[in-house]
Amino acid sequence: MSKTIIAVQNLHKKYGNFEAVKGISFNVLEGEIFGLLGPNGAGKSTTLEIIETLREKTSGTITVDGFDLDKDPNEIKKCIGVQLQTSGYYPGLSLTELIGLFAGLYNKNVDAAELLAKVNLQDKAKAKYKELSGGQKQRFSIATTLINEPKIIFLDEPTTGLDPQARRNLWELILDIRKKGTTVIITTHYMDEAEILCDRVAIIDSGKIIALESPDKLIDNLVATGFERPKEVKKANLEDVFIHLTGHTLREEA
Repeated sequence: MSKTIIAVQNLHKKYGNFEAVKGISFNVLEGEIFGLLGPNGAGKSTTLEIIETLREKTSGTITVDGFDLDKDPNEIKKCIGVQLQTSGYYPGLSLTELIGLFAGLYNKNVDAAELLAKVNLQDKAKAKYKELSGGQKQRFSIATTLINEPKIIFLDEPTTGLDPQARRNLWELILDIRKKGTTVIITTHYMDEAEILCDRVAIIDSGKIIALESPDKLIDNLVATGFERPKEVKKANLEDVFIHLTGHTLREEA
């Protein structure tokens, strides 16, 4: 049985009189892909930023890989990698130069070519960041989260704005990262993405967790209530048609 690698207990976050997070509790298991889902303003980003040591909590307890957030925030920083929705990189530097810069910040010796190969960017080693397509930028952003060999990575809406091929390529990358033993925490507004990738999801709304289960279990629970889609569920969707007709091969923007 997998051990708990993140434990959140009775977490609260207030901004003046406004309470963004209202006493939520959940555990993340080592080696799983855990999704935190919710509408804009639900409190999911605040929750993750607190776990990532980027934002202070009002109350509650959090442990990450056995380290208490209040006592050992620097130890937590050493064992996590964070890919933000909008990442700022020096646009005129090459990918190899940027990896060298980040490796220096972590005091790590990193083989840039090997790291870029992990995210299918080995042929872009000398390209400047500003020359990358949207999908390439997202893959490079994930690569930078792996520089310090983290036990846990946080991905904030990693496929927003990507075309279907780039999106599915990124899914494969995320699944491969998990397969190698890394725990993945992901936020997304794409429910099909969460259904495919996540072992479990927590759905948060108005600062509270309103459901926490595997996607299959949540769907089964809904069906058990008598819920039916107004349209017959087909064996494929339009994205499957698009991929089938245009091919699975990842294409880069011209």
